[in-house]
This record gives sequence, structure tokens and C-alpha cells, in this order.
Amino acid sequence: MEFNLADLFEAVVGTVPDAEALVCGSSDAPTIRRTYAELDDRADRVSRVLAARGVGPGDRVGLHLFNGPEFIEAMLASYKLRAIPVNVNYRYVAEELRYLIEDSAMAAIVTEPDLLAVVREAVGATSTSTSALVSTLAEPIVRGDRYEEELEAHPGGRLDIGPRSADDHYILYTGGTTGRPKGVVWRHEDIYFASLGGRGTPSKGVPMLTAPEQIVDRVRRGDPIMRRLPLCPLIHGGAMWVALQSLLVGGALVLDADRHFDPVTALRLLAGERVELTMVIGDATARPLADALGRLRADDPAACDLSSLQVIASGGAVLSASVKAELRALLPGTAVVDTFGASETGGQGRLTRAADGALRLVTDEQTAVLDDHLRPVAPGRTGRLARSGFIPIGYHGDPVRSAATFPVIDGVRWSVPGDLARLEPDGTIILLGRGSTSINTGGEKVFPEEVENVVKGHPAVYDAMVVGVPDERFGERVVAVVAGRPGAPVPSDDELAAAARIHLAGYKVPRAWVWVDHCQRLPTGKPDYGWARQVAIDRGVASPP
Repeated sequence: MEFNLADLFEAVVGTVPDAEALVCGSSDAPTIRRTYAELDDRADRVSRVLAARGVGPGDRVGLHLFNGPEFIEAMLASYKLRAIPVNVNYRYVAEELRYLIEDSAMAAIVTEPDLLAVVREAVGATSTSTSALVSTLAEPIVRGDRYEEELEAHPGGRLDIGPRSADDHYILYTGGTTGRPKGVVWRHEDIYFASLGGRGTPSKGVPMLTAPEQIVDRVRRGDPIMRRLPLCPLIHGGAMWVALQSLLVGGALVLDADRHFDPVTALRLLAGERVELTMVIGDATARPLADALGRLRADDPAACDLSSLQVIASGGAVLSASVKAELRALLPGTAVVDTFGASETGGQGRLTRAADGALRLVTDEQTAVLDDHLRPVAPGRTGRLARSGFIPIGYHGDPVRSAATFPVIDGVRWSVPGDLARLEPDGTIILLGRGSTSINTGGEKVFPEEVENVVKGHPAVYDAMVVGVPDERFGERVVAVVAGRPGAPVPSDDELAAAARIHLAGYKVPRAWVWVDHCQRLPTGKPDYGWARQVAIDRGVASPP
């Protein structure tokens, strides 16, 4: 047995076969429950369905699915075959899906009945150079009655594919906020220790594993958190990590299968299933959750009994100070934390907000701030955040970008994905933001996340995105695209600017304020900065040279 995700999962199954592994609830369908033995059996059957289509070790399997049992079953089935599941954004149009099929050299795809037409259009448009690789995609595996019939037609039991390896690959496709999606390739062992619980929680009495067989004892002892619910799509890396964290400690993974986030449904699921940890994506999820909790608590206290909830963890986007304070007031017994990490680094620590509003990264000795020459910066200087240790191999099919993002420095491999940070004189690290979204206004760099956190603290603001648009004098002008809180009076631009200036240097304060009905976000919950920038330009706030 190695630190292989399928081996580890099957060790958990052998230890607690009758424990609840998966709970899938929605507002319009009966709740689905699976024990570890039942989930394992269904994953074995899916692996046989995939194998019958010619899928084997190293092949990529697209998970073009909404949240539900099928996503988890197909993911586990792929690992069992030593194949590689690929997270596919279900909002893609055919052209975008075709790109991902070709880029990943996808061999099979599991999809939804509602998405079958876009799959067939994408496969039909695939270039002849990859047509042999995607021939099996002409007959996708489709969730629903046919899916169940295929599982029933195949016997249970594990396929004999030979020994699995810690070197088997895990791929997470990430688009961030800009650019084409890119596949980040990890070894199973590295992703397990980076993000899936291999390092344990020493502060809670759960030590790091040093041998894969030790997982049995860990499962028997139990984990400090046994019921987890990611309130975001499983195509998001953070949600997938939470799912695997649950399944690799013998806990229960709770899923919200509604296709659109509804805070009332989420609250009832959190309360009814006695969830202990939930993952949100910044204010996009947390603000409506807090608003709904405040409204419902007086009307239906039982539906909002979150006494079991130990942790609300935000990943992928930082919680604004106002939302974090509101959640802490509503749930004084629950820790509300911002986790920090990236597809290229795994979990890297958590963020705390200093008195001046700066985001301080609480991390470990494997994190550093490097200059443009890949050397540690001096205290007080800004550079790029980097991580060593358990990190990815590189980007799928892109050796040039891999060499740039994962350089070897003095014999040590590092991941340097592009987050900018400042090393403080006391050795702590202040996170500034992703360099690719920073705004250059008159030679000064402005990081959208910093300004957004301040703007969203205004009581009239529900959500906000900050972008740079062309400016004939300063190169770029800082603009806030703002969605108002329902029922709140709309403040003047001068009032908003004055409130922001209390916390921000003058050059960081938005020069224009564009009000919208809602701020459009990516399926992952991250800001859609391309949309926000275009909205700002369409409203005429740019002044091109």
C-alpha cells in the first residue's frame, strides 16, 4: 500500500464499511445516503463501465457534472483504475469544452442529460489530430436511468489492474480569473499531504502520517471534524479537496445538490445534517448565508440550529471584514476563517486581518517571498509568494510554463504561481494579491482584493469588484463595480470615496463607481473581472488615450 488516493480510500472502506460516507440533499428530491461499503461498490461498478470503454491507467476522464453522488463515484472510479479525473466546468459552451477535451487528451466523459448536447457538439468539433483520443467520447456516460442500468449490468468487486502508485497523477484544471484553463498535475502522495489531510492536525492531537497503513488507526480514532459540507461546486478545487478530506478520515461528506445556491436550503442542510465544517467562497456565499440566517433565526430557530458547526472556512476568495464580523456575531461558537492556497500550492495557511486592514498569512517554514531573481526578499520588500515541499509536478502539456512556475532553486523545487506579498520586519507575510489582476495607476500598484474588502464594508454595498480601465493620464483608472444591498439607499460617489479613504491611500480609492443589479462571478465563486471591466468600459468610465 502506498500514499495513493484509491488505496487510502479503500483502506477507509475496510475500516468503517457501515459508516455514513455520503449525504446528498436538495430542495426538490429525497436525500440520498451512502455508506462507505455502498459508495465503494458503486465506484467499483463505474470503474468497470469506464474500463469497458477502454479507459485505463493514465487516461483522463472528464467529470462534466453538477454536485451529486455521480461526481464522487466517477472520481473514485477513475482513481481505482489509475486513470485521472478532470474537473470540467459545466457552464462551458461547446468551444470551451472542446478546448479542454483537446488540452487534456480526454478519453471519456461523464455528463448530465441537460449537458449532453453541448458534449456532442464539442466532440464533433474536436480536431482530427486528437480524434483517436476522444473516440470514446462519442458515447458519454450520462447520469440518470441509463447510468444506473450500466452500473447494474456490471458486477461489483474491484478490478485487478496491478499495484497502484504514490506517483499516480491527480489533475486540477484551473482558470483562475484570467486566461485559458490549465491542468495542474500532482502526484497522489503530494496532493494528499498538501491538501487532503496527510499532515494531520497536530494541534488537535492528529499527527502527520508517516506510513500509509497508519490511516487505519487514524480512522478508528476519528477526526476532530467528521461532517463536512462544501457550499460550492465540486468542479472547484477547494470543494474537491474538502470532499476527499472527508472520505479519507472516515467522515461524512454532505453535498447540496441544488444547481443554484440557495442560502435557506443550505442552512437547513447544515442544521439537519449536523455539519461541523462548511466551506464557502468569500462573500459570494457567506453574505447571503449570513443574511438568511439573520432573517430566519427568529422565525424558525430549529431550522437554524448550527450548534454543531465548528468552522466556516472561506477558500478561493477572502471574506470581507463586515461579513466575517456578522457571521461571528450570529455564530459566536463557530470559528470563521479565511484559508489560503492555490491549485499550484495546495493549502498554504490561513489569513488574519491586521489592525490596519492588511491580510497577514499564517503559514509555515515551507513558504517564502522571492524577488524577480528567485532569491528571498529583504524585510520590508515585496516579492512573489512561493512554496516548497509537497507541490505539483507542473502544468499538463506545458513545459515552458511549468519551468517558470515551478523553478528549481539550489536543488529545491518551488511553486511560484504569482501571488504578491510583502515580508514584514518581524518575519510575517502580508498578502497583497494576484499580480495578474493588479492595477497600475500612475506607476502605483493597486490590488483589487484590498480595495474590494474596504468597499464591501460599506453598509449599502452587497458585493463589489474592482478593476482597472484605460486612463489617458495614469494608464489605468481604479473603478468599482458595485451591487447594492436590497432596501438600502444608494450613497453618492463622494460618500463612498470618503468612506474608502479612511482605510486606503488616495491612489487606491476608486475614481468611478458603477452600480449593477448583481456582480457576476465564475462558477467557482471567484470574481469575473473580465465581465466587470467590460461593464465599466460600457458605462463610459474609461478615458483611452
